[in-house]
Amino acid sequence: MTLTANATLTALPSFQVGHWTDPVGRTGCTVVLCPPEGAVASASFLGPSPGTREGMLLAPEKAVERVHALLLTGGSAFGLAAADGVMRGLETRGRGVETGFARVPIVPAAVIYDLGSGDPQARPTAESGLAALQAASSAPVSCGAVGAGTGATVSKWRGPAATRPGGLGSVFLEEAGVGVGVLAVVNPVGDVLDERGQPLGQPPGPLPQPQAPATAVQNTTLLAVATEHALTKAECRRLADAACAALARVISPSHTGWDGDAAFVLSSGTRPAADPLRLTDLTARAVCAAVRQAVRLAAEAGPQGRTSTVP
Repeated sequence: MTLTANATLTALPSFQVGHWTDPVGRTGCTVVLCPPEGAVASASFLGPSPGTREGMLLAPEKAVERVHALLLTGGSAFGLAAADGVMRGLETRGRGVETGFARVPIVPAAVIYDLGSGDPQARPTAESGLAALQAASSAPVSCGAVGAGTGATVSKWRGPAATRPGGLGSVFLEEAGVGVGVLAVVNPVGDVLDERGQPLGQPPGPLPQPQAPATAVQNTTLLAVATEHALTKAECRRLADAACAALARVISPSHTGWDGDAAFVLSSGTRPAADPLRLTDLTARAVCAAVRQAVRLAAEAGPQGRTSTVP
């Protein structure tokens, strides 16, 4: 496997990432910026409670193939307003679908519920989305308690005392000439498992017994999968399904009735098509690594998590 100096999603030259973070209100948003011409995209929604914008547009049979940015955000459904700022910023750059009267940027968005992590009135706005877009760069992705992962938590099914910080993780893997980057916002009801199948972030000793979550809506894990290998929209959808399914390897229980899990796949198409089996395998491994990274970075600094550019 090839190692790079930047082992996050932005190791792919076609894509940039930017965050807006409210460390006091414990929320934020993250933008994945696509090339000027956009990226072929689709998505998978295996969780029963997703909060999304433009999600239906990503179905393979729908007409629009390319998106110009992806927004992942806190603030529950309120946070979808941040996409307005991303659209406004892209319009000023001349990016979007030419309709004859205006260019219309296509910006799918998905949310996590983090209103119980800090100030429930602190929510990403259009200005927050614009700030995240303006911060987008090719630098290694800052990970941990940052952007959309700022107020994320895990292990909520074990009760309030066992709830731990989640966060945002990003990993780039390349093998035999095939490369894929993943960004994960980790906020599940269940545990994130280490390589031995043990819950991450929990102190030594007996684990609290699982219980029904006190608030049924405070969960969701979001994935952004990016590659430069050429994919059709239908192929993006199949890879998104595989990415979402890979969460079951690293989160237990996963895709519960209290989660809104979603995976988005973006293909710039600047490299030839790759072996689909190898690309699927790398994606699943990168998903697991990004999810674990998010929780490990948060656990290192205690209840408030931390921010790092080190993958």
